[in-house]
Amino acid sequence: MYHLIFIVKIKIIMNVCIIGEGLTALSLAKSLINKKINVHYYYKSKNSNFSSNRTIGISKSNFEFFKEKIFQISKNNYWKINRIEIYTDKIDTENLLKFENDKNDLFYIIKNDELLKSLNSNLIKNKFFKKIILSKNINEEFLNKKGYDLIINCDANNFLAKKYFTKKISKNYYNLAYTTILKHKKIENNTATQIFTKQGPIAFLPISSTETSVVYSMDIKNKKFDNSDVIDLINKNNPKYLINKIDKLNSFELSSSNLRNYYHKNILAFGDMLHRVHPLAGQGFNMTIRDLRILTKIIEDKIELGMQLDSQIFDEFEKKTKDKNFVFSKAIDLIYESFNLDKKVQNKSFSKIIKNIGKNKNLNNYFIKLADVGINF
Repeated sequence: MYHLIFIVKIKIIMNVCIIGEGLTALSLAKSLINKKINVHYYYKSKNSNFSSNRTIGISKSNFEFFKEKIFQISKNNYWKINRIEIYTDKIDTENLLKFENDKNDLFYIIKNDELLKSLNSNLIKNKFFKKIILSKNINEEFLNKKGYDLIINCDANNFLAKKYFTKKISKNYYNLAYTTILKHKKIENNTATQIFTKQGPIAFLPISSTETSVVYSMDIKNKKFDNSDVIDLINKNNPKYLINKIDKLNSFELSSSNLRNYYHKNILAFGDMLHRVHPLAGQGFNMTIRDLRILTKIIEDKIELGMQLDSQIFDEFEKKTKDKNFVFSKAIDLIYESFNLDKKVQNKSFSKIIKNIGKNKNLNNYFIKLADVGINF
């Protein structure tokens, strides 16, 4: 007698709530709907005002993951960087460190608002995605009644953050980051430049042959700067550009933080809520993409096994990411503090030590890999 065994794969309908707005929340939403998960996206206002002079740098491995698993970024919306030069104003013309890879680009610069608009336009056409205005009537009880499998919070200032995610290790840098875009004469523009000045680190990040983004993290603990001061210092530290115009300056305060607990029951904190770092290494959004990579892989595995999404996903995610994120965040803080101390010391010893380290090819390649893929242990 023969027995016929039928394996029936049950389709499980999964519903996820994402609270917050911005690049992290939209990228997460796109990643989930790509897996045919229903996403309710709660945001604050219909008229979100995204600054046109903010840019992000995405490392090569993260960029490839983003294009393959999340969203295909148009070639018109990113600019390749194949060389990084780091200077200190104690050594006038010779670079302190230099990173380059003859075979590959190091990272890509993308305008925040362009990627946001593209993601938003793509999402609103998808049947698995629904946008909902976050009104005062929406609270935890309301969300629980909706029966979401998972709730992912990307907003550090809402009711969930204030109730469940207040324990963190925090640090105020007493820095104000000024951002703008330089419009300049056309040049070959694929080298990112960072200069550690007495006022703080300034980064020149190319976004086209005629435009370069500037991020100047200025120490305001002992001295305040007005916009004209900042523009004067940008011009003073300008490495090579023949500037036609400097766009309006925007600014925001800088701090670092690491959240002690990543989740509560079926509620996960995500993005900058988990870890906020100084922008000098350009690793903030890269850390978030690495988190997204791990989180979506865990969810993908559960779906493949036909399992319902629940808080075990968040427990696994925290175990795989929390220690790495903490160590990586502290490494960036150490870089900041080392250069911050050096600018107060009236000698070139530290700079020369760093320069000698940079000449070591193996160490140079290690730093490139670390910036690209993060910590793996």
